[in-house]
Amino acid sequence: MKFLIVFVALFALALAAPAEKEVTVLRSESDVGPQSFKYTYETSDGSAAQAAGELKNAGSENEAIVVKGSFSFVADDGQTYTVNYIADENGFQPQGAHLPVAPEA
Repeated sequence: MKFLIVFVALFALALAAPAEKEVTVLRSESDVGPQSFKYTYETSDGSAAQAAGELKNAGSENEAIVVKGSFSFVADDGQTYTVNYIADENGFQPQGAHLPVAPEA
């Protein structure tokens, strides 16, 4: 589960525009337990993220981690982009006004 937390945080940071000035953390909170976690942070460059995850069906064949969250960043064009997502047994499912939508089959 810690890997998932680190992966989501690094994914959000990788999408954020590179900062040319020093960025400070304005707010950071986290709570990690044996079967769930949640975190939130905001930085001085306008980036922010929050997520909550939970282990579903613990100990069964259908055991899965379900994560719901969002992250936002200010891009080079000056706009703030936000991605809301769910990551579960069906994969990573992002949504955002700037993201393309797959046609329904």
